[in-house]
Amino acid sequence: MISLIGLRLPVSKGFECQNAKVEHMQRIKPGLVGESTQIVTEQLTAASFGSGLVSAFATPAMIALMENASVNAIQQYLESRETSVGIEVNVKHLAATPVGMRVRARAEVVRVDRRRVTFRVEAWDQRERIGGGTHVRAIVDEGEFKARISEKTSQTQES
Repeated sequence: MISLIGLRLPVSKGFECQNAKVEHMQRIKPGLVGESTQIVTEQLTAASFGSGLVSAFATPAMIALMENASVNAIQQYLESRETSVGIEVNVKHLAATPVGMRVRARAEVVRVDRRRVTFRVEAWDQRERIGGGTHVRAIVDEGEFKARISEKTSQTQES
């Protein structure tokens, strides 16, 4: 029951659940940081990804590293049934990185809007900053997400 100016109103389970989600999402705040590091291998080059012809760290690989850093920033704050999915990427790849060099990405939460989390992302190799921009992730119910994927899979197989 909620008391509002002397009125007592019943609270539905849905309302309680929404409040729990709001409280939970308040744990994800601007300033949270995650990082991810890897060594550039031939498999991570533009030539291997098909995103170019050079044997240097591929832009899609850099974006994946930035996304991983973003996941690392918030994963511990999600409920067990939740996961986050990337929904927007806006980055610049500023410098080439050769095979064998270590690369590091850093993601910092800069905005939380309901179930959308915006990150400032950056990446460096052992010499310089190689990329930067923004990335947005949505917090979703993992079971519901998998059910939608499964539904699409079965529709594709029927076609």
